[in-house]
Formats: sequence, structure tokens, C-alpha cells
Amino acid sequence: MIGGDLDHGCADRRNPVGSPTLKSARGAGRLAMGSETAGAAARRESKGDRAVRIVVLPGDGIGPEISAAAVEVLGLVNRDLGLGLEFETHEIGLLRLKTSGTTFPAAVLERCRAADGVLLGPVSHSDYPGRAEGGINVSAELRIALDLYANVRPSRSRNGLAHYGRTPMDLVIVRENTEGFYADRNMHLGSGEFMPTPDLALSVRKITAVGSRRIAAAAFELAGSRRRKVTAVHKRNVLKVSEGLFLREVRKLAQEHPDVAYEEQLIDSTAALLVRDARRFDVIVTTNMFGDILSDEAAELSGSLGLAGSINAGDAHCMAQAQHGSAPDIAGRDLANPVSLVLSAAMLLDWMGRRRDDRRFARAADTIDRSVDALLKDPATRTADLGGKLGTKAFTAALCSEIGGRLR
Repeated sequence: MIGGDLDHGCADRRNPVGSPTLKSARGAGRLAMGSETAGAAARRESKGDRAVRIVVLPGDGIGPEISAAAVEVLGLVNRDLGLGLEFETHEIGLLRLKTSGTTFPAAVLERCRAADGVLLGPVSHSDYPGRAEGGINVSAELRIALDLYANVRPSRSRNGLAHYGRTPMDLVIVRENTEGFYADRNMHLGSGEFMPTPDLALSVRKITAVGSRRIAAAAFELAGSRRRKVTAVHKRNVLKVSEGLFLREVRKLAQEHPDVAYEEQLIDSTAALLVRDARRFDVIVTTNMFGDILSDEAAELSGSLGLAGSINAGDAHCMAQAQHGSAPDIAGRDLANPVSLVLSAAMLLDWMGRRRDDRRFARAADTIDRSVDALLKDPATRTADLGGKLGTKAFTAALCSEIGGRLR
């Protein structure tokens, strides 16, 4: 078991049967759940499986509500399939700042490093004070500290739910996550954004061959299990040096994968094509900022940003994270749509299942994804943001019922 929190002010809540969350294998409160069934436990123990440990960081705003929903779903698949999931919950963000003087204590980071996966709720990092005053952006800190270089964001239109582009879509954006124009992750010391004079602001863009090659490798690997097409998105006509380096490495990977079709598109034309003809895309690989922007556009065009799953993955660690923000204006009102974090959790399960070569995790992820589709198809089982009437808790209960029926 992972040990308790070393800093004061944090309730360290663990549950040996609760479970993380997954992302759909098809496309690419209460945080404690009941124990797994005897049969599921026997199946797991017969395989000699060790516990799969998840750190849950509920976050700010609606984060605790949707994290509770995701854990409830995970607890259900854990009990029925014997996944051996355990979790440990740590408070982060604005509440933790009040009790510990920081939004993200070092001890919590070490728990994340020791875990098999992390489930992160939305954080209100724009409201945090400066780093010197304890305001650490938890999402960015984990991406760098755990080297989560691949941000994988699927967008898929769904039967019965309106989409806003001219064509249906089923694509995945693979975004480099540790460099680019993001000022908090492109310098060894200091910030990549600075002001030499009061009237001059500069930003540094960091692109490396290693970073470009490994994100390209992730994209081609993913495309091999989908429709075998990769589109590299860039702005080389303006950023000739840094984009040239990025494309050089992606082209090398394209030569190593002759069975995968490869093309290149400018960022501006890609933004337009997502509206006009999104079905042409399978896997899009791009740099940090471009991927951030395009993935939000694609998610909204496919139906809603509230349905967008996302994982941040590296060679040794993976973190599930909703693609949207913390929505403090509706926090605590039972209005939040939990689907984005639930599907992100499903992606995490799928990632862990592949590493463990355990098809039960893939089955859990796929069942969650199909169950979400089933609820979204009917306006009566949608949340209010999608034209339905269900609150967070009622939607979660309906989703658990649907999942349970499919597993039994």
C-alpha cells in the first residue's frame, strides 16, 4: 500500500476496492466503494495479480463531484471484473493551499510517482497565486515530473447526439505535452516567458528532436490499431526552424511505418477541415499549443467538450484528466456532466490493461464507453448541458445501472 500523506491538513482516504477510470477502448463526494465479489477476487488471486494503485486528486470547482462519479463507476467494474483496484485520495488545489500553504505538496507528488495511475479532477490554476506563494499548477507539474509526454485526446460523434461539423468524426489528437510554447515547462530554470522591459514581452518555444520523435512514435503506434493514417499538423511556413525539426522527426517515423498513410497539414487549414470534413482524419500528431487548441475544437464539434476524454501518458506513468475546466460557477449544485472524466478514467484502465496484458481492463473500458453511448442516445438520460434533465448523481446512477446490466 502507498503510505499516508506526510503533510498536515490532508485527509488520506484509501479504499482497497475502489477503482480508477478508463477511456474508451473503441475510439483509441464519496470516493470509497464496496469490496469486490468473492468470485472476482478469486479470479484475480489465481492469476497472482498485485493491487493496482490509483491516486485520486479531486481538484477544484466541480472536480470533487465528477471525481466521485468516476470512482463510483470504477468501483462497479472493479467488483464485477476483479481488477484489484485500490485508491488513495489527496486534497489539492485551493483548499489544500489554505491548509498546507501549497496547492500541491511534494509528498502528494511522490504518492503519484509511486502509483500505477493518477485520476486528476479539474483545477482552477488561473486563480492560484504565484509559485512562490504556493500556487503550483498541479496538471502541469505532474506532466513534467512524471514525464507524461503524450496527451491523447479522442473526439468521436455519437449516434443520437447532435454534432456541429459538416461530417461525423472519429479521430484522436496526440499532442506533445512537455515542451512547445508553454512557459511553465520549457525551461530548466525560470520561466519561458519574460519581460526585458515594461513594454516588451517575449516567449520561448522549445522543440527537441527527442520530444518530437517520441510523440510521433506514440501517434504511429496508435494509428496502427485504428485506420492507419497519421496527419502531422504544423506551421512551418512561419516557424521554419522549430517546425522543421518537428517534421523532420515525424517523417523519420513515417518511413519506419510504411503500412500507415502519412500526410501533413498547416494548423490553420486543419482548423477549417475539422469543421468541413473531419472524417478525413484518423490520428493527428502535433506540438503542444496546436494540439491543445485543436483538441478543444474537435471535442466541441463532435458534440460537447463535456464528453472529451483525455489521458496524459509516458513510458512509466499515466494520468486521466477531464479535458474541460473546473466550472466553479456550478460547483456543488449537482449540475456537472461527469462524462469527460469517466471516459478519461476508462482510457486509463485501457492503458493499464495493455501494460499488464490483462483483457479485463480493456473489457471494463469498452463497457463504460458503450454504456455512456447508450445513455447519450436518449435525451431522457442526459445531463442538462446536453438538453437532458439529469443531475450529476442521477446520471452516474443511470450509468452504473447500464454498466452493471452489460457486465452481468
